[in-house]
Amino acid sequence: MAGAAPPVQSFAPAVRVRWVRIVNAGGAAVSAVGLGTWQFGSREWGYGAAYAGGEAARIVERALDLGVTLFDTAEIYGRGRSETILGRALAGRRDEVFLATKYAPFFPHPAAVRRHAQASLRRLGTDSVDLYQVHWPNPLAPSGPMFGALADLKRAGLVAHVGVSNHSPAGWRSAEAAFGGPILSNQVEYNLVTRGPEAELLPWAQANDRLIIAYSPLAQGAFSGRWSATSRPGGVRSFKPLFTPENMRRAEDLRATLSSVAAGYGATPSQVALAWLLRRPNVVVIPGASSVAQLEGNVAAADLDLTAEDDDRLVRAAARFEPRTGVAAAADVVRAKLGR
Repeated sequence: MAGAAPPVQSFAPAVRVRWVRIVNAGGAAVSAVGLGTWQFGSREWGYGAAYAGGEAARIVERALDLGVTLFDTAEIYGRGRSETILGRALAGRRDEVFLATKYAPFFPHPAAVRRHAQASLRRLGTDSVDLYQVHWPNPLAPSGPMFGALADLKRAGLVAHVGVSNHSPAGWRSAEAAFGGPILSNQVEYNLVTRGPEAELLPWAQANDRLIIAYSPLAQGAFSGRWSATSRPGGVRSFKPLFTPENMRRAEDLRATLSSVAAGYGATPSQVALAWLLRRPNVVVIPGASSVAQLEGNVAAADLDLTAEDDDRLVRAAARFEPRTGVAAAADVVRAKLGR
């Protein structure tokens, strides 16, 4: 059924992993594999009430038991429901995690920053967060007052670190200037087919003891082996050009390469895609999970050490993938939605 959570095979090391590899940057220590929680309480993923009311908490509990410390959410995910679900699931174990959430800067006035931060803390059931991120740049408002308010939150002990998301290299540096100190991280889309961060963001992070938090590290499952030109997900992903039949056909070579590499390790394509990212210094990943089994598989990717040769095979296969973009891709999405 379109939109149903795909079954996921667990890579064997998941049953023995206790502590996920830790990445240190800017005075913070976080698990290389974290947990993204956009799906928690967000109707656009189509996982339903049973997931939000039960499986999400089980995923968090299992992640904690496996040594995952990085948990990422945002106030706009499910209009705060993601924060609420995550906060309840972490009750009694808050001291085990590096908790990150994000501020939506629609009206980045200092008073709004403080009000939104306090609301996130209430939903999360905590006195402070480890990382408070600006979800995207707002080109219509000056950044100085907003980052000044974030500095005040840090001095008050409500925020341990400040981060940004979806910021360009220049935007990241500008944020640091406005904040008056290091901005620990930049959360950006980064995966085998979205490699823009490698041009400037990643080298700058590596040179300056900063962190790249890769969201959509699995391209929302596009190369998991579950989806193809004739089998597409529902929900929010059905609107992404990457999942159109045409682009799924164009991606067959990359999917085949991922499967071939994965077979050599007894792993899944998704685990190989995560392991590829984790070979890059100063990078951590925050895949979501539709089930405990998928969470276990994601965490196990930290145990998978790809060879340089396999890394190169993946890079070359990704370079050969030329997805349809722009107006043509938008038309493909419409045709796919109409079943044509």
